Amino acid sequence: MKLITFRTLFLIAFCYLCGVSCQDKSYLDDGGKASPQYNGTVMQFLESRPDLFKKLVSVIHYAGMENTFQNGNITFFAPTDYSINRSMQKLNNYWYNIQGKDSVSQIEQIKPEVWKDLLSMYIIPEKYVAKDIPQLDTVAMDAYPGQAYVSENGRAMNLGVVYHDANGVKYAGYRQLLFSYVNDFANKDLTNAYVATSDIQPNNGVVHVLRFIDHDFGFNNSMFITKAVAAGIEPPKTNVNQ
Repeated sequence: MKLITFRTLFLIAFCYLCGVSCQDKSYLDDGGKASPQYNGTVMQFLESRPDLFKKLVSVIHYAGMENTFQNGNITFFAPTDYSINRSMQKLNNYWYNIQGKDSVSQIEQIKPEVWKDLLSMYIIPEKYVAKDIPQLDTVAMDAYPGQAYVSENGRAMNLGVVYHDANGVKYAGYRQLLFSYVNDFANKDLTNAYVATSDIQPNNGVVHVLRFIDHDFGFNNSMFITKAVAAGIEPPKTNVNQ
């Protein structure tokens, strides 16, 4: 009897502390997912998140690509500032340590056409959310290859949904988008970028935010370095906002 009384008192206290009536079981209902819609353009969404995309927005303006992000019908795999900074740092290390030149610290030291070329790799014409994209298994690509797409600048890219395993059950776990630069599809040679947040839907497209911890801007940092150096590195400019 004491056990029943204690349990009852415990439940009453718990419900009171949670601000929920014990008779009201609405807190058990699924509240649903957050709305993926964003009331604005892709450009405006990026500008609304300076914590992630401040430098990316500067790159877009510097490369003269505002119209694409403001008016184009696009799917954008958004690299964060962390990815840009990582590639900039590797370029800077090469430029200073190998070439013995002054530091590359500003995006304006790299020619705008380089930024435009590499940034266009992350843009796929038209809108694609996760449900539109086929399955991809990186160790069984003959069965689940994802799907090939052509980027804004005409490069071959691959896109698929990876079905992770769960509790020993194949493909029963969470699903994650994988966006890849195709080095050699015949040999399944891809440079991969995992999506951290998917299906953000501004008025003129879809944004999938790439995982920043392991992605270098340009997919292959040697490509970023080679293109930047070949185009010519400018000296640092004064009074430039990054």
